[in-house]
Amino acid sequence: MMLDPQLDADGNLIHLLSTEGLSREQLTRLLDTGASFLGVSDRDVKKVPLLRGKSVFNLFFENSTRTRTTFEIAAKRLSADVINLNMSTSSTAKGETLLDTVDNLCAMHADMFVVRHESSGAPHLIVDHLRRTGRSDIHVINAGDGRHGHPTQGLLDMYTIRHYKGGFEGLNVALIGDILHSRVARSDIHALKTLGAASIRVIGPQTLIPTDIESLGVEVHRDLNSGLKDCDVVIALRLQRERMSGALLPSATEFHDRYGLTHERLKAAKPDAIVMHPGPMNRGVEIDSAVADSPRAVILPQVTFGIAMRMAVMSVLAGGGA
Repeated sequence: MMLDPQLDADGNLIHLLSTEGLSREQLTRLLDTGASFLGVSDRDVKKVPLLRGKSVFNLFFENSTRTRTTFEIAAKRLSADVINLNMSTSSTAKGETLLDTVDNLCAMHADMFVVRHESSGAPHLIVDHLRRTGRSDIHVINAGDGRHGHPTQGLLDMYTIRHYKGGFEGLNVALIGDILHSRVARSDIHALKTLGAASIRVIGPQTLIPTDIESLGVEVHRDLNSGLKDCDVVIALRLQRERMSGALLPSATEFHDRYGLTHERLKAAKPDAIVMHPGPMNRGVEIDSAVADSPRAVILPQVTFGIAMRMAVMSVLAGGGA
């Protein structure tokens, strides 16, 4: 049987590459650890010494605001030394390969890599390279790879849901919009399924829903109102035009007319349903400003929880795994 590359021989979490394959116990431990870090941000001295003397390298080959910044804050609050590499001006722009870059950073005594890359599987490639070169003591966190996954976003989304709903049993959760290109959707679906959500629904036009998505245990809805019926959690997703090729959408206006989240359409969901969004938002496309700024929206708390969850991931990896 092939070992999960995220785990060591004893089954401990040493890298975070995907929410897929993580057990309910591992996910719950990460969420509980995140809860323990939430209060650190309210202290006068916002630091704990868990990663003191460790070097965390942020390797972002794609643009990012929330993810890169919250990873940097999280590492600094754990007392790590943080090195942010601008990959557009690094030697990769001169032709250096990804793995040559990794080798050079290993020679600088890196302890952890946080990697965002446009290619699906890039963090897995780094983990495999580290294993083959005898450097499995260096931890790798996937901060988003192509369409594949965004596990820390998935974890902070799970934390947000648990915070506001108390758990996952019996919950109906809907993800709306560009499922095809969304690494967040995949990470959320795997985690929700493992944590026991009652139903997971994906809603959107046929061109933006993968043909094999039902194999993940989700319901597919083309109609927004039927998909939102009795939902407890509604997650709006951004239209990722930078990943689209061909005419997958007639126009942003037409998308909003059919799938944009408005107060009127939210009436189909439960009265206490929460609204989430991984950001960045396209107001007036996938979500109305009136909804995004309403008391039902928990979009800014998601960002706050993201710091605690990224602290949790780094501390668990460095401390012997979940």
